[in-house]
Amino acid sequence: MDKTNERILSIDILRGLTIIFMIIVNDPGSWSHVYAPLLHAEWNGITPTDYIFPNFLFIVGVSIVFSINKQIEYGSSKIKIIKKVFWRSIKIYLVGLFLWLFPSFDFENIRWAGVLQRISLVFLFCAVIYLLTNLKQQIFIAIFILILYTLIMVYAPIPGIGDPDLSVPEKNWAHYIDSLYLPGVLWEDTWDPEGILSTFPSIVTGIFGMIAGFILSSKVNLEKKIIKIFIFGFILLFLGDISRFIFPLNKHIWSTSYTFLMGGISSILICLFIFLVDIKNIKKIFLPAKVFGVNSIFSYSLAGMFTIFFYSDYIWGFGLNSTFMSFSESIGIPLKLASLVYAIFYAAVIWIPTNILYRKKIYIKL
Repeated sequence: MDKTNERILSIDILRGLTIIFMIIVNDPGSWSHVYAPLLHAEWNGITPTDYIFPNFLFIVGVSIVFSINKQIEYGSSKIKIIKKVFWRSIKIYLVGLFLWLFPSFDFENIRWAGVLQRISLVFLFCAVIYLLTNLKQQIFIAIFILILYTLIMVYAPIPGIGDPDLSVPEKNWAHYIDSLYLPGVLWEDTWDPEGILSTFPSIVTGIFGMIAGFILSSKVNLEKKIIKIFIFGFILLFLGDISRFIFPLNKHIWSTSYTFLMGGISSILICLFIFLVDIKNIKKIFLPAKVFGVNSIFSYSLAGMFTIFFYSDYIWGFGLNSTFMSFSESIGIPLKLASLVYAIFYAAVIWIPTNILYRKKIYIKL
């Protein structure tokens, strides 16, 4: 635990809103009753829910720029910073494993991939890239990864399968590599949406965030920064729209078009929140989100742990969520609405301990 000095309010708020939506999407009252926009696309295509995770990784990239720049200003060497980055990445990864194992700790059915595990890897690689390269080299790395990923996923024949068919989950290189080399439990039996190969374009999402962070840290006025990030976002949106005809939009394999499109959306979202919070000074309405934003990994982890109280019969002998859904049905509340209400209630529950930490100015860095 440590106490932070100065924070970027608009970034904290956007990060916090992202965590709130991650909790709401992950924790409905019942998975059998969820509004379609709150579900991931089954395969190709996207829904609003598919915007959330890449936005968090984009913000990871933005934050890396400010964090590392500050450490360098305080005299930290690159070696010292890299050691801290490695250690923090390991801690985030281990928390991801803990959340999967909790509360039964069945090590025979461990899932090595996952949301926090991907965050840890994106943070690690992006931070090292930022420390060891300049902006032009970072842009080159991003372009190189996406071109190579596209060539492999779209055109390279797969052993025993033949040409890739991106219209089905089982006929692509991400599925093939996961099925052979990713140990443990896979989210989709034979492949994982946070699998090995798709981690590479997700790193590019973090690099896009670093480019936005570079612009934000430049010595020009705020209005010019917003214009530059907006132009950057527009370019990414255009590239995403064009590339989807070659490599369809797909969150599960973090397709090239998806990487571009989500980078563009995240860039424009940052512009919007800088305009609202830092220029128009509209802050009060967003302060509950800031509470999540300054302790983002902690609040997400807490939401994963508190499911034992609110979604399981492990403690009480009955599930609070199923009881709530049954009661809602008995009084005529539409079940999808009840499921959403319960998810929002759960996010509010997580806000309580997170807000206590915020009021005490305690910021937990894993």
